[in-house]
Amino acid sequence: MIPLTDVRPNSWEFMDVPMILPTGFREYDMRWRFPDDINLAGFSLLGQGIGTQMRRLGVKPEIIIACDYREYSVSVRTALALGLMRAGTDVKSIGASVSPMAYFSRQHLGIDAVAMVTASHNPNGWTGVKTGFEHPLTHGEVEMKQLRDIVLGGLSESNASGGYEEIGGIRQAYLDDLCTGIRISRPIKAVCATGNGTASAFAPEALKRIGVEVVPLHNELDYSFPNYNPDPESMTMLRDMADTVRKSGADLAFGFDGDGDRLGIVDDECEEIFSDKLGVLLARELARSHRDSLFIADVKSTGIFATDAVLKKFGARSEFWKTGHSHIKRRVAETGALAGFEKSGHFYLAPPVGRGYDCALRVAVELCLLLDRHPDDKLSDMKKSLPRTYSTPTLSPPCPDTEKYGVVERVSAKLDEWRSSGRRFAGAQIEDLIKVNGVRVSLPHGSWGLIRASSNTPNLVVVCESTKGESENRLILSEIKELLRKESSVDIENLSL
Repeated sequence: MIPLTDVRPNSWEFMDVPMILPTGFREYDMRWRFPDDINLAGFSLLGQGIGTQMRRLGVKPEIIIACDYREYSVSVRTALALGLMRAGTDVKSIGASVSPMAYFSRQHLGIDAVAMVTASHNPNGWTGVKTGFEHPLTHGEVEMKQLRDIVLGGLSESNASGGYEEIGGIRQAYLDDLCTGIRISRPIKAVCATGNGTASAFAPEALKRIGVEVVPLHNELDYSFPNYNPDPESMTMLRDMADTVRKSGADLAFGFDGDGDRLGIVDDECEEIFSDKLGVLLARELARSHRDSLFIADVKSTGIFATDAVLKKFGARSEFWKTGHSHIKRRVAETGALAGFEKSGHFYLAPPVGRGYDCALRVAVELCLLLDRHPDDKLSDMKKSLPRTYSTPTLSPPCPDTEKYGVVERVSAKLDEWRSSGRRFAGAQIEDLIKVNGVRVSLPHGSWGLIRASSNTPNLVVVCESTKGESENRLILSEIKELLRKESSVDIENLSL
């Protein structure tokens, strides 16, 4: 057999021989450029590998498959299904879907395993798979490495018992699960921005069903993405949302990403509310009715989760954990937390509020309910009620994949030395070093700085937040920059405000 990495696009072998670049296996999902990095035969082999992994782990050999709305997604889904059947897996296809609908279908159909074909918010030309074998979880580092070794190591097995079935009605069941019994009494006018992506087939209908007056923004399905990529972290999409709020007089704007699992928000004053701050607002409201709850936030998120007086008043506890949808989902499930939050816009509402997976529409509905319970408050008023902090954007100094984890280990060890010796960081004692994902330096008054290795790209991730002001924020960033200056593999030129 020709090695997977030796096949090239536009060659004779490309038609039938699997091609899969190893770099597509990420820490918690899979992403490739198609067909530059993977071909359809490669997706069949991947499906066979997933089926093989299921049998090795004792998972019942049946799986739900779905795909996002892209020109090539049905072809990829079909190739994946062929490989799954080759491994002896019964495939249940629910058609085109947002990722949360695929996750929902696991409980709805009583099937543990899922494989969602999606490139999320990536530009056209990308595709990938989010998979998991236990509701509501998806593959993390351990499972992804095992799958990669099966596929790339030629260890996929064949079994003649697989079958295929198309199952309808899941879209309606998913929307019913979100909306049944919910009707807001307060008038809410909301921009619904979907960037022509898959959420266009779900979000406007769901918001209308609960009583929201919807201002549509690029809600026509169009897999060429004629306006911009559906990515609510993108300033292009956020500016468009803000302009539409301004022109329409809407109370807020909801922005949904390409596969419907991330949410971005613009308030009535046309200002973005970063997802971690929105998470604090939601946590405050949840804590009122669910006292002594635990909340999980990723290490890039605001320190307000740990210091907020309102959360403490209701006995809420918070824990910072690894960035990434699989990591936070798993931690919420393991700890019995009520909810999890990521700065990237993933929200995880566990029972009895949600179902434990990341669903942008579930959070949009919950935010409408929050506004409905406080009819005299605008979203901007709620945002202003939070303690003031000063944050950097997420900075990404380039560093080779082969070097980035070593850099973070050395920086972490140096900070251990500083803490032990009493050396001050940005003019203050180091109160704590959180090392679940890189190293986050916490100062006594709630300010902090983070250095971690990116999970997906050849760079580090640096984020800082100050409770005192921009001058301290710059000082924290300056300390991090000096630590990294000693690392020749890190390009620190763009590490400034």
